[in-house]
Amino acid sequence: MRKIQLLYVANEIAKKMGFLQQHLSFFIMLKNLAFIKNVDLIWAGEDGVWHTLPATYHSMAEHDNEYWTVTATFNSEPHVELPGDIQFSLRYRVCGKEYWDNNRGLPYRSRVNTCAQMGIHHSLINIGYRLHLADGQKFVPITIVINPPAHAEKVTLHWTTDDWKHTNTTRCYLNSTLELVRDDNTSLGRAQIWKALLVIGRNFRIQYAIRYETGDHVSWDNNAGRNYSSSRKFLNVLALNLHCYQERDQDRKLSQIAKAIDELSIDVVCLQEVAENWNEGRGDWRSNTAKIINDRLASPYHLHTDWSHLGFDLYREGVAILSRYPFSKHDSRYVSNNKDPYNIHARRAVMAQIDVPYIGPVNFYSVHTSWWDDGFPEQFENLRAWASANHGGPIKATLLCGDFNVEAGSRGYELIVTSKEYEDQYLALNSPDIFEKIYRGENQNSQRYLIDDHRIDYIFMKKSSGLRATSGRVVFTKHEYGRVSDHEGYLMTFEPT
Repeated sequence: MRKIQLLYVANEIAKKMGFLQQHLSFFIMLKNLAFIKNVDLIWAGEDGVWHTLPATYHSMAEHDNEYWTVTATFNSEPHVELPGDIQFSLRYRVCGKEYWDNNRGLPYRSRVNTCAQMGIHHSLINIGYRLHLADGQKFVPITIVINPPAHAEKVTLHWTTDDWKHTNTTRCYLNSTLELVRDDNTSLGRAQIWKALLVIGRNFRIQYAIRYETGDHVSWDNNAGRNYSSSRKFLNVLALNLHCYQERDQDRKLSQIAKAIDELSIDVVCLQEVAENWNEGRGDWRSNTAKIINDRLASPYHLHTDWSHLGFDLYREGVAILSRYPFSKHDSRYVSNNKDPYNIHARRAVMAQIDVPYIGPVNFYSVHTSWWDDGFPEQFENLRAWASANHGGPIKATLLCGDFNVEAGSRGYELIVTSKEYEDQYLALNSPDIFEKIYRGENQNSQRYLIDDHRIDYIFMKKSSGLRATSGRVVFTKHEYGRVSDHEGYLMTFEPT
């Protein structure tokens, strides 16, 4: 297959509320050569003026390919002509190279009220499909093209908002037909444009399959067995130890952390070894590393922080939570029995309850416990009891995030496993077989399976939570945003179950 290939274009003019409106729709397949890429439509209408429209990611395709789309709508206005017939080419820029689909050196052409199917041929194309639901979106428009010689008599959508616990059926209506033409403008018959509008309210996700009937024959399109699925923004959570002002080039690294939070669209950040100048115990808010990071975000987050003890003889050292969303409530308390601010094993945790849009209230704890011999068992038990007491009622999930100072597979880790209350979300995503043996098996000897796993930073989720992890990765490494601490960051993504 070529690096980029036009699959479908539709050019339709219709009257809407007494005004003419022209809608252009393009469906594109390209080879996934790298994560960062740019895909553009270069086009001109009958006036001969060239324009550029960016394409947007649509969905995964088979064999490491992706679908991308471009849509544009133009309204007739006094002294402004609609584009009419158009000519266009496609440009794909990736890894410093540029690839084109330009009809073998000549722009493609699309006449008004026609559609064209290039490349791979399908009897049905779900051109309205989008992976993401917008904030506040309560309706999902569906647009389906059925190409000749197929001729549907009835099209229905079978859909769910609760992972198929309940199923809804909505009938599509035939919106229009467009002449289907080849590259040389030879007519291949008329394609049907079917549409529907699904009411999803404030649900997080919608999944659906398409059923279409042609005479006595019934066909299904369920997106190659995956079903079509659109969802709200997933919850992105980062845990990171900042190393208490011990980094060279510290100021630049704080800026780098802020840059990553913005670029990775992180929603909640749990920080440890947050530091500010000791100042005879009074602290110095301007030097607080969580505040500095927050001030450098494109839009500052909600911040809750507290300190535990004197760190490195120079700083008030503590923990913090940054959140894109407001706090419903927040709290802090010592999880250690020792509360002496001059003792490094005096450990305080902070919690924040956050009503995550389309998910519900989630309790987050930013944690920095001591080592096993210096108080970890008592600190974890105090933390566990505190978190359990706050978990009731409408709480969707509880997450314990941070530096636990116990290595994966150690006695401290075993204590968490055998509590049967909290589970290691990074392990669940990246080593599911080992996770099952440790957290679901009869013999929960984690040291046997995690001998080469030296993590001490974790995101633990309460087992009864109504979330599931969908991705987990390590950031602030040599290759991703660079080292900013003596710890790496753990970034997890969650969706509701």
